[in-house]
Amino acid sequence: MSTLTATDMDWLAALLLDVGAAEIMPRFRNLGDGDVQQKTSAADLVTEADVNAERKITAALLERFPSALVIGEEAVADDPTLLDGWSKTDRLAFVVDPIDGTFNFASGVASFGVMLAVVSRGETIVGIIHDPVGKDWIMAQKGAGAIYRRMNGRESALKVAEAAGAADKMIGSASWQYMPEPERTRVARNQAHCLGSVAYRCAAQEYRLLAGGHIHFAMYHKLMPWDHLAGTLITEEAGGHVRRFDGSVYRPEHLDGGVLSATDPDSWNMVREALWRA
Repeated sequence: MSTLTATDMDWLAALLLDVGAAEIMPRFRNLGDGDVQQKTSAADLVTEADVNAERKITAALLERFPSALVIGEEAVADDPTLLDGWSKTDRLAFVVDPIDGTFNFASGVASFGVMLAVVSRGETIVGIIHDPVGKDWIMAQKGAGAIYRRMNGRESALKVAEAAGAADKMIGSASWQYMPEPERTRVARNQAHCLGSVAYRCAAQEYRLLAGGHIHFAMYHKLMPWDHLAGTLITEEAGGHVRRFDGSVYRPEHLDGGVLSATDPDSWNMVREALWRA
């Protein structure tokens, strides 16, 4: 497994901050006609901010790491073959979501984030989620724990919540929108049996809640690497438990099978049983 230095980590965090300030925030609540386009549906959008932010991040990464591979959400939208065997390469791979929560961003809602993961030999080794509004980060390196970093440089450890003991005492996020029926209706109905739910339409912010100890689980059916590699690594390094719906380990190459993250293995099993109960 390759590693990145502390200097590399600082550089990556600064890159996301700079791109947020230069390409994202000037367009927030300031998008013009033609700056927002649909991709697969009215809920799946791309903006000029997404495109320009990814272009700038990609160029900077390749300048600093010229032999690396960059997998960006918008680049893959233009050329899906970029995902073919990408995680099996010996090259260091950077996975970029320039704006997670584009629907919110385009709607003028301040719940979005920039996500970056680093994959080495099929394993996620770094995850960084930057909030351009709050100008802070949650981040992790594999085996080194997860931290919350403020703009002033202060850092504190991230830790998932204590186990709640039962699903009806848990608060969580269940993204069932892309599920097939009847699974979609079953999970949506059963989530009402939990203590509470959050639905930010933004995995970046939902993983922030989970890794920071504010909710107990986060579930997603749709798997794309830029949506979940950073957040699941940060969650695990904060003490959480992450598996696909069938209980198998979630890996960078997985594009199906869903992913459920919880505070601990027992809570994972409780949530899995509760949400899919007939």
